[in-house]
Parts: sequence; structure tokens; C-alpha cells
Amino acid sequence: MTGVRDVRDLKYRQWFNGADVDGDGVITRQDVRLMGERYIAARDAASGSETARRLTEGLDAFWTTVIEPMDQDGDGKVDLREMTEGFRRALTDPALYPQQVGPVADCYFDLIDLDGDDRVDQAEFGEIFGQAGNVSPEDCAAVFRELDLDGSGGLNRAEFHQALTEFFYGDDPAAPGTHLFGRIAD
Repeated sequence: MTGVRDVRDLKYRQWFNGADVDGDGVITRQDVRLMGERYIAARDAASGSETARRLTEGLDAFWTTVIEPMDQDGDGKVDLREMTEGFRRALTDPALYPQQVGPVADCYFDLIDLDGDDRVDQAEFGEIFGQAGNVSPEDCAAVFRELDLDGSGGLNRAEFHQALTEFFYGDDPAAPGTHLFGRIAD
């Protein structure tokens, strides 16, 4: 049985692997920006669009307020150990989600919701998490079905936020949001 700390460490490793866009084993401000650019490009969104601007600003704030403070040695790079320890310290209270993760999550939701119907369907989810998030098509389909709590065939904004809350703050290895950035081994 996987313990609480182990579950979070596995989730954080999944996120780290996606956030280390250039694959050099560390996350930098440039990686965080490239992550946003990757999502914008996957959506063919104009880099000057309002959503792209909000995402870029949100990711800059996410870097400054959440990731950069994890850089224990001040080298401008956050390795897996620093990030895991930093997430353990920073992401302890789900009540802080609206300040810590919520604004960036809203930007991603708007970017993923290409047709603007205020819901993310399975195709949109698979495209963005598969193409830009490096999650396998099989994992995308399975995770989407689990996240679609009301069985509507689409994730509304509340379901999306719940998934991210479960991912960043949750301890339950069986929670649907645990596998948002790819299946973790339990």
C-alpha cells in the first residue's frame, strides 16, 4: 500500500516530468513559459490573444509565488528534490487553491475549451493533455472518464478545479484527479 507522502511524491514526479519541458532535469522560469507556449501552440491560439496573455501572466505568477521559492540553492533552477520538498511545504492547505493554483487553472481551462462552450470534452482533454502534456492516449481516455463526475461527456469548470485540487493537495491514490498528468503507479 502506498502511503500519503508516497502518493504525493509520485504525483509531483509526474508533474515535474511534464514541466521539465527541455528535459534537462530541472525546472526554470523558461520551462514554465515553454509549458504555456506548448499548450498555446497545441490549441493554435494566437500568442497575443487574451487567453494566451492571461496564461503567460498566470504562469509567471505561478513561477514567482510557487516554484521559484523552492530553489534552495539560488541557482535559478528547481530540481525534482527541491520541487517535491517545495510542494510538500507550499501545497498543504486546499483552502489556498484559489490563490496558488486557481488562476492558472482557469487559464488552462479556457485554453483547453477550444469551442468556448464552458466545458472540456474528451477530444479537447485528450488533445491538450496528450499532445501538450505528454500523457498517453489510453491514460487520457481513462482519466477523462473518471473526472467526468456527472457523466455528461464533458468537464465543467468545477470538475476541472476539483481534479486539480485532488492532484495538488489530495492524498487518495484512487481519486480521479490523482492521475490528471498521467497514471501513477501505486
